[in-house]
Amino acid sequence: MNLATAPLSRPVRVGLVGLSARGGWAAQSHLPALTRLPGYELRALSASGDASARAAGETYGVPFAFGSTEELVRSDEVDLVVVSVRVPLHREVVLAALGAGRPVLSEWPLGNGLAEAEELAAAAGRAGVRTFAGLQARSAPAVRHVRELVADGYVGEVLSTSLVASGRRWGPVFEPSGEYLLDRRNGGTMLTIPFGHTVDAVAMVLGEFTEVSATLATRRPVVHEEGTGRAAAMTVDDQIAVSGRLAGGAVASVHFRAGLSRGTNFHWEINGTEGDLVVTGDSGHLQQAALTVRGARGTDASPAELPVPARHFAVPELDDLRGLPAYNVGAQYAQVLADLTEGTAHAPDFAHAARRQRLLDAIERSAATGTRVTLQDTRVTL
Repeated sequence: MNLATAPLSRPVRVGLVGLSARGGWAAQSHLPALTRLPGYELRALSASGDASARAAGETYGVPFAFGSTEELVRSDEVDLVVVSVRVPLHREVVLAALGAGRPVLSEWPLGNGLAEAEELAAAAGRAGVRTFAGLQARSAPAVRHVRELVADGYVGEVLSTSLVASGRRWGPVFEPSGEYLLDRRNGGTMLTIPFGHTVDAVAMVLGEFTEVSATLATRRPVVHEEGTGRAAAMTVDDQIAVSGRLAGGAVASVHFRAGLSRGTNFHWEINGTEGDLVVTGDSGHLQQAALTVRGARGTDASPAELPVPARHFAVPELDDLRGLPAYNVGAQYAQVLADLTEGTAHAPDFAHAARRQRLLDAIERSAATGTRVTLQDTRVTL
């Protein structure tokens, strides 16, 4: 099947790595999105062994259940490999898919650190297949609305932007299933996950960072398990404060705090010569948050709600998922489908993901050295 020219009458057959009968993120987001979009067919899954694969296949009605990634990526039943496993496992699965010549969609972050992300992006370039990175915050209708407002001159010239957010996890209590997120060596941190998703959307709306200065800290080195109270060490930064400058000259300030606040959990302002925009939500996970957009300009005394136009909800098959994390995942799948079947480039690829991880690496270097770090790659974002 030539995925650059395939007609929509032939669904893209998906092989999902990481769908478990026990539930989890893949079941909450990828599964409902894929089963609603007519251009896809969830054809296969793989798990850590034959028994768990069979259980998942029976639970979700997936015809082909493989006990290993290698079997899935080599199957003639799979056109697109979707990687929905913990970050430390991304490299192995992605390289297997690329080695089999399969297009790949990997959840964010692409790699466990910058070196892995750049390795995978380079491998994708050599393989010559389409790749996609699950940075679905940029697919959120409210984010697309804000981007359009800024591009249309609602605020005039952007002078500055400020954002304060809560990471939801990494607070004083952790879920038993989330203990691996406490160890920075696993790559699933507040910096890489909610901050990474959110700063990608900020860059899409306002332009890339040209320089950053950062302070990172772990203020709670010991946290406790929900239910049992068991103490565990946390090495992940639970405070992230970044200031810098964007490509257009605007000054930016972003502060993420772990856990949830009794006050503000997501507040993003964009201030310009002609007006102001304010985006609020229930957490710093912009890729899945419920968002409200407000604005004021000219003689307006205070911001009023600016409802998201219907054109930004362009996939009617997903309407019943509005307000759920699966909606933005599905919206990105719709972009991926167009890229695969029409040869467009709407969704971010591995090269973009590596670029975003270079920004996170610059933030870590700035915090470690106490210096301002300049970024070289400031091309217009997708």
